[in-house]
Amino acid sequence: MAVARVGVALCAALFALPPDGSGPPLPDRLADTGGGSQLITAVAPRTGATTGTLTWWDRRGGKWVVAGSAPARFGAKGLVEGGKRRQGTNTTPTGLYDLPYSFGIKAAPSGTSTPYRRVNGNSWWCEDDRSRAYNRWAEPLPADCRATESEHLADYGTQYAHALVIGFNYKKPARGRGAGIFLHVNGRAATAGCISAPADAVRRILAWAKPRQRPHIAIGTTSGPTAITRY
Repeated sequence: MAVARVGVALCAALFALPPDGSGPPLPDRLADTGGGSQLITAVAPRTGATTGTLTWWDRRGGKWVVAGSAPARFGAKGLVEGGKRRQGTNTTPTGLYDLPYSFGIKAAPSGTSTPYRRVNGNSWWCEDDRSRAYNRWAEPLPADCRATESEHLADYGTQYAHALVIGFNYKKPARGRGAGIFLHVNGRAATAGCISAPADAVRRILAWAKPRQRPHIAIGTTSGPTAITRY
């Protein structure tokens, strides 16, 4: 197990460097990292891709170092610039986002220090853009939020065993931009717009993330208009 993890981390570290294998690590090449000392990068090779690499980083002694990595899955229709995304397009929004809190059907992994909400039978994520609860956890579902336009969280036993809320369209939700973008456990295939990773990786990230270190996630492609280095 330890050998496998080292191998994955090494691959991610190489992937995060320029093509010649030299130069600064990926976080040092981003326009912004959120100002904290923890960062997750989610990188796809192109906008039409549904797979890529998830890497989480710590800033230690003034340098960014890889804390872990895993294969990632993206939306079934690939990735799109976050500011141009539309709801229901099955695309993952690119950009730099905070991570407001975590949640799960299962208990929080040991060591979790981010705020953690436990899913129950009344837990919903409102995705009805006509509702005042748009892009918010709702418990129970408000009268103005249609169930057909929302997610009953307990119905996703695999994906939402553990998850982190990605702060896309969260602080001041723009109607029609999209709701319910999470970092969650892999399902059977690509996502509806979230980022997913193997269950062990998500558990490790929850135990790793420390609110006092202001973790963020940067999502993008290796190059082009949605290059992760733009964010």
